[in-house]
Amino acid sequence: MSTAAPTQSHGPSPRPDPIPLEAPRPAAVQSYTSDLPSYRATSLGVIAAWAGAFVLSLAAWLALKQTSLPAFNTSMVSRAVATTGTVIILVLVGALCWLWLRDEHHANERFQRLLADAEDPATLTQPPISRPRWRVWLTHAVCYMAPAGLVVTSLAVPLSATTLYLDGIQVDQGFRSQFLTRMGDTWLNQDMNYWDMPSYYPLGWFWLGGRLATLLGMPGWEVYQPWAIISMGMVGAMLVPIWQRLTGSLPVATAIALVTVSVTLVMCADEPYGAIVAMLVPAATVLGRRALLGSWWAAAGLTLILGVSATFYTLYTGVVALTVTVTAIIFAAAVVRRVKPILRLVIVGVGSILIALITWGPYLRQVLSGAPTSSVAMNFLPEEGTQLPVPFLAPSVIGLLCLIGLVYLVVRATDLDVRVMGIATIGFYLWSVLSMVFTLAGTTLLGFRIDALIVLQLATAGVLGLAELRLMGVHRLYPDSVTPATSRRITAVGMIIMMLAGLHYAQQIPARLQASISQAYADTDGYGVRADQFPPDTAQYYPAINEEIASHGRTPNDTVVVTDETRLLSYTPYYGFNAHTAHYANPLGEFGPRNEQLREWAERSYTDLTDPEDFAAALDDTKWRGPDVFIFRGTLDEDATEWKTHVAEDIYPSQPNVRYVGLVYNPEVFRDEALWHLEEIGPYVVATRNE
Repeated sequence: MSTAAPTQSHGPSPRPDPIPLEAPRPAAVQSYTSDLPSYRATSLGVIAAWAGAFVLSLAAWLALKQTSLPAFNTSMVSRAVATTGTVIILVLVGALCWLWLRDEHHANERFQRLLADAEDPATLTQPPISRPRWRVWLTHAVCYMAPAGLVVTSLAVPLSATTLYLDGIQVDQGFRSQFLTRMGDTWLNQDMNYWDMPSYYPLGWFWLGGRLATLLGMPGWEVYQPWAIISMGMVGAMLVPIWQRLTGSLPVATAIALVTVSVTLVMCADEPYGAIVAMLVPAATVLGRRALLGSWWAAAGLTLILGVSATFYTLYTGVVALTVTVTAIIFAAAVVRRVKPILRLVIVGVGSILIALITWGPYLRQVLSGAPTSSVAMNFLPEEGTQLPVPFLAPSVIGLLCLIGLVYLVVRATDLDVRVMGIATIGFYLWSVLSMVFTLAGTTLLGFRIDALIVLQLATAGVLGLAELRLMGVHRLYPDSVTPATSRRITAVGMIIMMLAGLHYAQQIPARLQASISQAYADTDGYGVRADQFPPDTAQYYPAINEEIASHGRTPNDTVVVTDETRLLSYTPYYGFNAHTAHYANPLGEFGPRNEQLREWAERSYTDLTDPEDFAAALDDTKWRGPDVFIFRGTLDEDATEWKTHVAEDIYPSQPNVRYVGLVYNPEVFRDEALWHLEEIGPYVVATRNE
């Protein structure tokens, strides 16, 4: 992947395989890698970017929480502040990168003159580029931190006046907040909902978020917002040194990182633990090629990416792993015609699996021991999952970039790095197609979530294509009519246009997320407060419910609750007798049988279990830990004949794919002061079992 100014007087000639970045280079191509860091420098750069982005993002978030910006959905002030910050970041990055490329260009001109005057050009080596040390450090610092800064201006500023994250506590955010609340309460591998059960969903991101919650002294649900912002900023910053190693160009690496962050924020910021994995996918595909064909450093990097990502988000990990496997087979059969890629694949696979077992081990151990499992997690097919994404036809800045990327993948397919990116893109499309085919088998492969990978892959290729176009220069395409000086001016104008186009897209990120941001202000948080200052909904009674339960000696992390108020379990680490829905239920939890048990108790409370002692005995006579608390909709009026709750049912292939069914319990089975304590709080009746 050539991304720095070439020294030849003619355009790069086609070759079947580019000179590997790991190998020494002759003088004639030294400038292709003018910014290429060593393996040690890359490792230190990744660590520095990771740590710097953590400090920067956390400090910015804490500072913003001290401001009094108005709610995003009731004022334009926070949007103006966000845009100002985005402009400052991109202009500063653009100016420093322009100076960086200018230095490179001047050094290349001097080297060209030396080549022209030398008797034996082969003996010359390109001298280092001369730059002020302060500007070298400043450029690296700004470029490395710019992606994290963009996350702050696009998310932290608009969300500064609320404690909730994108989409508030709605639907998927309910179970994600519940998982963070659980991990903020324990260091153990523990399911978000079921008592005494290892997690099925990868807990890596949530476990780390729980540790941040402990550090900051806040509940897990509240740390969702800062941890999402910090983690996406950290990965975005890490992309710069990673891509600098892959391309040999700091400006190109910075451009890829900023484009990646921008696309990710628009397409999948609501799922941050998946978003950070998606951001690494294009780099992982290139690392895959180098790992399969000989680089042990690339193999180590790919192993870490696949292993760690498997502890964060298995769908993207599985897609990338399948793509790398197909690439290994193709390379072994048609490129090198040796088994070396297959052997490297095995080594990477074993290493990544061992890392993944850190979180997956406890769950797999129970599965292998014969525990019953059942999952419908893949039973979801929204409209976007019924068609293939064609981002390169979209009338937008990213659409144009994806179109350039598509052309680049085709034109430069002789470069193995580019070829493997093309293979991966085809693999992503095939996954989407297979997901639609799987609907005939009664499930899906969640193909709609692969859209983000396709756009990121094509957009990254688009940046590389523009970089290579700059290398060639207009004067190389039209040497008779365009001078090098004119070509430089055209390049400068092109860079300005690209920067303005990027600014246009980046400043619209909060507007594109307006509905999700507004929901974060409209929902009532765990403190019973609505951030936009409108009256809160019934969640305002949750603190009083918690006090009532605690007054009877019940602690949240040792209490099993039956309730359809799923938000209560998102805000407080109670265990639920059953999960929110079947799609987020641990397969070990036996969601269906638990639902049937709840139905049976409800029906029998009016028949053979009308006596409170018999009902309490039935609660104990179950293979799971029985409920300690019931929370119903109803009143304590003496003439009340029913208290109501709901259970969720999977009704896929219907869309929506969840149906809620009401269950009615007989109040008389709870009217025994020796067994239960009853309290009416708002529209709820809280029945707490006496210990």
